[in-house]
Amino acid sequence: MLDVSNKHRSLRIAVAEAVIAITPSVLDRVKDRTVPKGDPLEVARVAAIMAAKRTSEIIPFCHPLPIEFSSLEHTLLKDRIVLTATVKGIYRTGMEMEAMTAASVAALTVYDMLKMLDENMEILSIRLVKKRGGKSDFKEAFTPPLRAAVLVLSDSVAGGKKSDTSGLLIRERLEQNGLNVQFYDIIADDIDQIVAKLTHYSDSEKLDLVVTTGGTGFSPRDTTPEAMRRVVEKDIPGIPEAIRGYGQERTPYAMLSRSAAGIRGNTLMINLPGSSKGVQESLDALFPAVLHAFQMMWGGSHDRAGRKA
Repeated sequence: MLDVSNKHRSLRIAVAEAVIAITPSVLDRVKDRTVPKGDPLEVARVAAIMAAKRTSEIIPFCHPLPIEFSSLEHTLLKDRIVLTATVKGIYRTGMEMEAMTAASVAALTVYDMLKMLDENMEILSIRLVKKRGGKSDFKEAFTPPLRAAVLVLSDSVAGGKKSDTSGLLIRERLEQNGLNVQFYDIIADDIDQIVAKLTHYSDSEKLDLVVTTGGTGFSPRDTTPEAMRRVVEKDIPGIPEAIRGYGQERTPYAMLSRSAAGIRGNTLMINLPGSSKGVQESLDALFPAVLHAFQMMWGGSHDRAGRKA
């Protein structure tokens, strides 16, 4: 079983379809409800719902999922029945196996109830029709690539007493998401230096994204959020709320982070914690959905119009 604990909970929807070839005369009996064992379509509907809820008990590597909705629709054609299963749930992994299991069991139920009447009946196909939810639905593509900076804020790293890991994690994740990291800088926890760097990235370099790491705690030298307040023109409370909410499910200490986020000009700035674990969890919480901020900044809407010239 794969580890999905780092994934987001999101609404997942999957639709699967099963097609059964049936002799037309037998199909007429289904329509007239004269099948000896009862109504196969109604029994198949119940069977599909039960199967969706028990998929993890049948398929070894499936996760047990909280299913919020399950249904089965049918379409009667000249010589076949099409069964369409829909499954919805809010979880970290998709519902496609639940939908396909539901469609499969529904088809087998119909087969079982009609086999005494039709020796030539055949389950022709079982396929996934569509699925929604998960990271693939929230990916953004940018041409040219977004330009970014990673700023490490640490007295000990800047002084050569420690090596940086958090900043490198951020740079790697940004590059994995298609960003062009043009600056990777390390400075001390000095509020005036931080303000100067952030202002330079925005006003002189015209970068799209600046991600900092460090300086979000409670010590006297932790002044990154205070520096941000001097720099940003628009506060974005939802971003640090998402970071802390995601982290709080994994450690009770996440609530102690003072990370902030905001916009200066056309530059999005985000503070992340200084620890490598905190950075990793924060990146998991943010990407790729946070990149939609740029479509909003450039187009003023939630559609996916491209970068404005």
